[in-house]
This record gives sequence, structure tokens and C-alpha cells, in this order.
Amino acid sequence: MELRYQGRGSGEGRGTQGRGSGSPPALTARRPAEEPQQQQPQTQRPARAQRSAPGQTSLPTPPRARPLAVRQPAHQWEPEKPMTSPGARQIPSLRVDRTPPEAPHHSVPAVEAYEAAMVLSGVGDALGYRGGLWEYCTSGAQIHAELVELGGLGAITLEPPQWPVSDDTVLHLATAEGLATGLEGEALLQELAQRYVAAMSDMEGRKPGPTSILGTSQLRPGEPAGYRIPFNPTGTGCGAAMRSLAIGLRYPHARELPTLIRVSIESGRMTHHHPTGYLGALAVALFGALGARGEPPERWGAELMRVLPLAWDYVEGAGVAVGDNAEAWPFFRDAWHRYLESRGLLEGGGPATLPPLPSPAERDAAYLGWALQGWPGRSGHDAPMVALEALLAAGGCWGDLCARGVLHGGDSDSTGTIAAGCWGLRWGLARVPPGLHRCLEHRGRLRDAARRLHALAWGGC
Repeated sequence: MELRYQGRGSGEGRGTQGRGSGSPPALTARRPAEEPQQQQPQTQRPARAQRSAPGQTSLPTPPRARPLAVRQPAHQWEPEKPMTSPGARQIPSLRVDRTPPEAPHHSVPAVEAYEAAMVLSGVGDALGYRGGLWEYCTSGAQIHAELVELGGLGAITLEPPQWPVSDDTVLHLATAEGLATGLEGEALLQELAQRYVAAMSDMEGRKPGPTSILGTSQLRPGEPAGYRIPFNPTGTGCGAAMRSLAIGLRYPHARELPTLIRVSIESGRMTHHHPTGYLGALAVALFGALGARGEPPERWGAELMRVLPLAWDYVEGAGVAVGDNAEAWPFFRDAWHRYLESRGLLEGGGPATLPPLPSPAERDAAYLGWALQGWPGRSGHDAPMVALEALLAAGGCWGDLCARGVLHGGDSDSTGTIAAGCWGLRWGLARVPPGLHRCLEHRGRLRDAARRLHALAWGGC
């Protein structure tokens, strides 16, 4: 079924709820579901479901996991170049060391790196979205052909109404600006819940996902534990991952890992209360923290595997829907284990072993092999996976980063938000055509939030 906002304003059926309204949105038929069910037969894109990447290890949906024992109580376009999971002791482990490593000294990143991360996250969103035209295009080859007709990346000026940001950036700003208040603990979680609810009044033309709509309608900020919603068996989408880079920018230090785990999981399951959904938020937040510390992307996946048992310890200790979370937990962990093993990165040593995938069609097929129900990048596990693959393959080439992480036949705005934001943290704005960011919607807010996050994270260093 498709879902649509039904609000008090006029428009094209998305975000037509009046701005500033405190009422949760009603749901009517609108759009392809953000969260396909993991175990149900595919109902979307049947022609694509049988494709696989040449020479690529596929990551199909595994059989339903056995319930786990628990205790009771998330410049110019450059041509493409070929490129040479939980703890609690009862849950089966991948023998990942839980002992935090000794933290090396890291230099303080420039505030401009934070600004580039936030601004380019919006660029990746607006470019991959293209007013909904490219987010829902299932062919990377078609997207690249249309890009040529537009004159390439250097000829594009990203600004509304043709190039608005989507719900990804609006919700990422809600996260970033909530964190920028400097609140901590319970007060921060209540603040984030309030901002997510408020953000849903700015969704006209932005196509928010049904799980985000449902989750925010269940939040009750200001009430005790009003930032928590029930477990959602279908909450596997990337809506939590896409808005979580700012969490890593706020908590970049190794000593802050427990806080990063708590904030990413709790903010993620404010809408996506399913491990595949909220662990995507953890992954993106962790990637942001590691990027801020200058750790190369080749190490990020192995660090994620080390952190997953700690994340389970938190989930079990929080005591919320522990049985449901335990049963659904292994999929995210196992998918990332297989991906990292296929790239030679399970131990974090590198270099990555990447297939060339020089054409859009080959990349679409590869990403499809990781997807749930034939929608690449649409879920919490594979949106950061596509982003990391693009970062590993592109290096410092903005054109390659866009070709691989933004302009493909999947959930391109969400993977673009993550990939471009992480890339900006490492490489800055200098290599990006100015037209892509100088008129970007909400550019000022993204830049200002970045500055406040940098001051909070590094001001005492």
C-alpha cells in the first residue's frame, strides 16, 4: 500500500499537515512502504529480485532465527574509474573482543570539516532525491543518462523547487539541532522526541516514510518515557540511519562510546523499534565518530562488529521489548559480517578487496544482493553498507562518490545523505562544484548546527 500525509494544508499529498500543528498526522494511501517485511514474498520490483552482482557474495534474507535466551526483568563530474553482531552472553557471539582498545591521541578536526559533513549530507540527499524522481527510479543507468542531459554535476544548482531536500535532511536537522542544545541524558531524549514530532509539520513534498510517520505519531514527548514506542516487527527501514550522522559528530571520542550507543539506539527506536532499523542509526553515528577522529573507512566495519555486543548489553539492560529485540537481532550482525568478510575487512586491517563495478547496472546488481525485498539501501543494515562501499571505492573523488553512493537505482537520497556526509568530514568542500551546495535548502541551519556540535565535542580539547 502507499501512504500519504492527510493534513490541513494543500499540496501534492506529502507533508500537507499545517506547519506548527501539534497533532500527529493521519495516514492514508501514499507511497511505497519504507520498511518491507523481511520474511514475506517480494511485492516490489519483481523483475529485479533475481538479479545478483557478478562475482559478488549475495546477502539474502536469512531463515528466521531461533529465539535467543535472555534474562527476564542504526568541481566537475569526474569519470568513473574501475577500482582495483550480540552480547549478554546468552546470544551467540562472533567472538568479537568487547574490551575497548587504548585510545590513541587524535588531532582536533577543523570546524570546516564538520560544516562540510553537515552541508554535504544535505547535498547527497537533495541530489539523490531530485524531487522524488531519482529516489524512485529503479535504474542507475537511467539516472546517469539524465545526469548527462543536465550537463553533469558541475552544471547543477541544488535549490528548491526542483531540488529540495527530502525528509532525510529535515529529520537529520532535528537530530543535530537537538544535540546542539547541549542537553544530556533523559532531557536530551525528550528533546529529540519533541523535535522529531515537530519536524513532521515540514514534510510537504519531502515524502516521509510510513514508519517515520507512524513512529512520530506514537511519541509522547514530555511524558515519562514518552520517547519510547512499541516494538515494530516491520521497522527495518533506514529512517533512523539517515538522521544519525550528527550523533557521531557530537560524541566523537572513544570514551564517549557508551553515550553514543545509548543516544543512537534510543533516538533510532523512537521511530524504528527493530534492530535492523535502529542499529543502522548506531552504524552511521559510529562512522561519524570514527571519521571525526580521522580513522580511515577501512576500519569502520570492524569497529562496528566490536561495538555490536556492547549495543546488545545496552538493549538488554534497558529492559524494553528484550525478547522481541533478541529474536530479531542476528540479521543485522550477520549481514555485516558477510559483507566485511567479502571485502577483506572483518579484522579492520585493509586494504579493501573491492570488485570494480564500473557501470551503474553492475552497481545496482551488487547493491540488490544486500537488500531486503529488492529495494537497495532502503533498510537499516544496507543504507550504511552502500555508503561505506562508495567511500571505500571513491577515495577523494567526489564524482565517484556520487556515482556509487548517490546516483543508483535504490534509496538514493538516504544512502546519499550518509555517504556524502561522511565524505565531507574527510575531504571537505573544496572538490565539490559550488552549485551543489551554495543554494542548498537549509544550508545555513546545517552549517550552524555543525559549528555548535564542533564546539560541544571539541571545545575543551
